Amino acid sequence: MPDVVFSVDQARSMRDQDVPGHNRWHPDIPAAVTVRPGAEIRVESREWMDGQVGNNDSANDIRDLNLNVNHMLSGPIAVEGAEPGDLLIVDILDIGPVPQETGNIAGQGWGYTGIFARHNGGGFLTDRFPDAYKAIWDFHGQMATSRHIPDVRFTGITHPGLFGTAPSADMLGRWNAREQALIDTDPDRVPPLALPPEPTDVLAGTLTGADLDRIGREGARTVPPRENGGNQDIKNFSRGSRVFFPVYVPGALLSGGDLHFSQGDGEITFCGAIEMGGSSTCAST
Repeated sequence: MPDVVFSVDQARSMRDQDVPGHNRWHPDIPAAVTVRPGAEIRVESREWMDGQVGNNDSANDIRDLNLNVNHMLSGPIAVEGAEPGDLLIVDILDIGPVPQETGNIAGQGWGYTGIFARHNGGGFLTDRFPDAYKAIWDFHGQMATSRHIPDVRFTGITHPGLFGTAPSADMLGRWNAREQALIDTDPDRVPPLALPPEPTDVLAGTLTGADLDRIGREGARTVPPRENGGNQDIKNFSRGSRVFFPVYVPGALLSGGDLHFSQGDGEITFCGAIEMGGSSTCAST
């Protein structure tokens, strides 16, 4: 059996876990655990918005989401011997939702898809669909159905939306500079062209006080994919996948989350996957 190296109590916020995760990219977020190369490990994850969305028929929770929270990532996981310049090879061995139990937690037998409201995040079709919408999906093994989209039944390709390694301090600075330059070309665009560092609602593992404040001022948001991997949203990044991640800091500091029961290519509505909590089993060398 793989070792559970990052455990999540799905009844509690990521902030309240025995070992919290993080929602920014920064090289100074401390490793939650260290593993040996080749070890088979299981990483448990919260749903990306940390439980803000409920199993109900109202889209108000999508409309009112606190977007500063995302993504709630599990990790960082340090890999013994990994050094800058190396490649970290990650094999996805298994992935699945939270075991089906009674509860209002995304992944406990259900997940959700949302269209973000224009005034809060938006999407690529926000001019045509300016309001928030939500569909709840019920899981039946590998199948999913929705009371909000009748007569649809399909097989999901379960995958993590996000896996990545920590950037170096130099790379983080380059990210922030180039993304601010992009924002400056059209600062009023909806959705925005990029998201600058945001000190509000930052989570950085066990860091507190001045250290946490600095992560908030410097840390990169997790929405776009970058040189470290990150929010790739590749539907076929499922069981049997092998991914090569560049290493920028000692230990690589691998993190992951944003699990999807299924998704198309990309997220045209910004929340176009079936979001869920669950676990990923992988091996890294």
